[in-house]
This record gives sequence, structure tokens and C-alpha cells, in this order.
Amino acid sequence: MIRNKTIAKFHFITINHPELSHANQAIRAYQAGCKWVQLRMKDSSEEDVQKEIIEILPVANAYNAILLINDNVELTLKTGAHGVHLGKNDMCPAEARKLLGPDFIIGGTANTFEDVLSLLERGVDYVGMGPFRFTTTKKNLSPVLGKEGYYQTMSQLMEMGKTIPIIAIGGILPNDIEDLLPCGIHGIAAAGAILAENNIELNINKYQQIIHS
Repeated sequence: MIRNKTIAKFHFITINHPELSHANQAIRAYQAGCKWVQLRMKDSSEEDVQKEIIEILPVANAYNAILLINDNVELTLKTGAHGVHLGKNDMCPAEARKLLGPDFIIGGTANTFEDVLSLLERGVDYVGMGPFRFTTTKKNLSPVLGKEGYYQTMSQLMEMGKTIPIIAIGGILPNDIEDLLPCGIHGIAAAGAILAENNIELNINKYQQIIHS
């Protein structure tokens, strides 16, 4: 049976944190009503990532929510996580699809309109496009897009008659959302801002209320 590939409008991405494990972040996010979490454990061993997946996945399933693994196709397949998000320097999404088959969700990272077209051709289910502004969450940051970058890309896609869920990412704060959504993006992803003041629940509620209003 093919998984439900309805792409959520709010995505939470876990990050390395001095006090909160990735599993703790993800589980609290699900409990707060978030339906889509990407586990992003940069510079961690495969064994450590697998431990976190094993802890998170039953909770994701209990909440009928999605767990995506950043970068690692093999671990996604091995653990039965719901999908993978591939960066620009990771495995080609078309190759990932051959390995994973149709049941798994595959997302890709874009910084330009040309990146989006390339991902479309390679069969991704959604595109994470950014960064909106400078963020310390990611090393080797691509050029900042700003609001204008999203409006331009969505306009170009519309002119070509092409559609794919675009998730804006990169330093997006709650007061940015109302300016971004009218351009036609599908949703928003956030990472560090959700962990602010260790108040995951309040912050997720704030983002989701604005996105769904």
C-alpha cells in the first residue's frame, strides 16, 4: 500500500541541541500537533541516528504523522521511516526512488528555479526551498532568497504550468509567514525557532495557527 503522500503545510526539522535529544524534540513536536518532522542529525554516526529513529517512529505512527530522515536513504529503508529528504549534494532523487520504491516520500533541496525544475524531473514529492534569510542552523548556506525569490520562482512555475509543493525554509519567523504564503508556496519549515526558550509546544502552535488561518 502506498503511503499517504499528502504534504503537510508545516514541517519541523530537528537540530543538534545541548539539552534536547532529537527524539525528545520530535516526540514533543508530534504531541503538540505537528504532523511532519524531519530528523536532521548532521555529523552523527549511523548507529546514533538509527537509535533516534527507533525511539521516534512508533510515536509518529501513533499520531498518524510523518518522519523523514535527512540524507540517509539506506537508514530510511532499513528502519521503515516514512521517507527521506535529500540535499543538493546527496543521492540523486531518481536513484533514491529506485531503491525505495513508490511507497516512500522523497523531498529535495532547492535554492533556484532551475533546482526546482531539476527536482521535478527527478520525481520528488516536494521541494524544500531556501534559505529565506541567513540562518546559523545550516553550514555552507546557499544564497539568501528573501520574499522576492519565492515570488519569482512561483511565478515562473505558474507560467510553465508546473506544480509541486514548495516548502519555504531558512530563518522564517511567524511574522514572515503572511507575506510568504500568498505567492503560492505550499508551506513553511522551521528548526531553531521552534526550540526557542525550550517551548516547542507554544512555538509549533504559533506557526501552525498562522499557516492554517
